[in-house]
Amino acid sequence: MSLPEITDRDTWLKARRALLEEEKAHTRARDALNTRRRELPMVEVTEDYRFAGPDGEVTLAELFGGYRQLVVNHVMFDPAWDEMCPSCSAGIREWSPGTREHLRSRDTEQVFVSRAPYEKLAAWKEKVGWTIPWYSSSDSTFNADFGVTVDVSGDTMHYNYRDDPTWEGAEGTQELPGFSAFLRVDDRVFHTYSSYARAAEWFGGSFAYLDLTALGRQEDWEQPEGRAESVRAGIPVFD
Repeated sequence: MSLPEITDRDTWLKARRALLEEEKAHTRARDALNTRRRELPMVEVTEDYRFAGPDGEVTLAELFGGYRQLVVNHVMFDPAWDEMCPSCSAGIREWSPGTREHLRSRDTEQVFVSRAPYEKLAAWKEKVGWTIPWYSSSDSTFNADFGVTVDVSGDTMHYNYRDDPTWEGAEGTQELPGFSAFLRVDDRVFHTYSSYARAAEWFGGSFAYLDLTALGRQEDWEQPEGRAESVRAGIPVFD
């Protein structure tokens, strides 16, 4: 087994401080990237998407629950499947109601959407004891329109904004992972961002989701200025 080098505390501290400089550079580069993400243009969603949930049918605007922003977790659960994707399941197990509570404190709602009928989603939630806000898009083109139900027939498939080779022998459609962010302005809904594939690996806290949204973390130090009033006035921000 290969283990780290054993050294004295002073040598370790010198190496740790050197690494800290790289980490700070990475943090500032990430902040700059998040600024460019917030500066992306947005596209109005005019399709009348409908979703099935615990209280019946709802629209995309109703998924916001009165909040200004919406983050949708695209969960892989094909209508023909009896069980959901194991990797999506593992990710959801890391979710907690506290994440949703923190997002809501920043005027952002979070829901999970799959293409399987709601009856299957509800049965799976009961089986594993989940309380996630989970909706079915089975009666709409929502999943395909937002790039997570993908045609894998032929030589290439379009996923994550590029054409990739399909899996050998694959046919029909395939459910794939992703996240999408939306902004509500009065009675209008806009699509501001989506990410797919390995971009989902580091999601585990609300700041990760907020960094994908048009309003960001809503801190005074974020650019561009004037996007949203800070909800953390008087709370120190550490670099």
